[in-house]
Amino acid sequence: MQITFWGVRGSIPTPGPDTVGIGGNTSCVEVRAGRALLIFDGGTGLRLLGKKVLKEMPLTANIFFSHVHWDHIQGFPFFDPAFVKGNVIHLYGGNNVTRTLEETLAGQMDHPSFPVHLGDMAAQMTFNDLTEGQVLEIDDGLGDKARISTGRGNHPNGVWLYRVEHGGKAVVYATDTEHAKDGPDPNVLKIARGADVLIYDAQYTPEEYDGKAGRGGPKVGWGHSTFTAAIDVAKAGKVKKLVLFHHDPLQSDADVRAKEKRAKELFPDSIAAYEGLSFEV
Repeated sequence: MQITFWGVRGSIPTPGPDTVGIGGNTSCVEVRAGRALLIFDGGTGLRLLGKKVLKEMPLTANIFFSHVHWDHIQGFPFFDPAFVKGNVIHLYGGNNVTRTLEETLAGQMDHPSFPVHLGDMAAQMTFNDLTEGQVLEIDDGLGDKARISTGRGNHPNGVWLYRVEHGGKAVVYATDTEHAKDGPDPNVLKIARGADVLIYDAQYTPEEYDGKAGRGGPKVGWGHSTFTAAIDVAKAGKVKKLVLFHHDPLQSDADVRAKEKRAKELFPDSIAAYEGLSFEV
């Protein structure tokens, strides 16, 4: 599988000179399993990915939403392939919100919030509401299948965790989830165990989480984790590579690099996600 990061920030886009190295776009990760295009979250990074894949049309894309908070859906109205007839887009999301995924995406594009309605997009779309523990299989275009498992994380209004298995490798996408006080969340540990790559919410440093550093006081109960919590999961789950993800909007490039340095001291095969990071597993 080939993994490429198009948006790595949490909460809100953060363009500017202090964030240009890591990038300011919100969550969007591309996973290629054979020829299958799997996209995790539709934050503002999705706009850039959409421009890149235009040369592959007609295309079939599978977009998996962890949840429908703004920073994870606000790039979808700017996903160019969705406006092109002949493209097929399968969208997956949880059934743990008051509205379906389709209703939520349509709502953010409804008048007066956006000038173009979801129904005006020309691509063929299917909306799929997931259930906990559901396993999906997607044709990889090369005679094999990618297997996607689902689980629940710990976040206000709920969040979905995803595990992709293909070609004997496993990649886990676990963002916007808060660690338990007494150790790794059992749900996260279950889906992450033995993964080759764990992409995990590491929005805060422990000091920011406890309110001893940063701004705004403690972040307990906000639905996000620390890089030390990420390492706890990686170690307990015997994960090979840890990717720190969903960086706080207040963290500059230097802050993220300092967070990465501290993480490497505890778990050497750690890396802070940045826009343009791409590697094969």
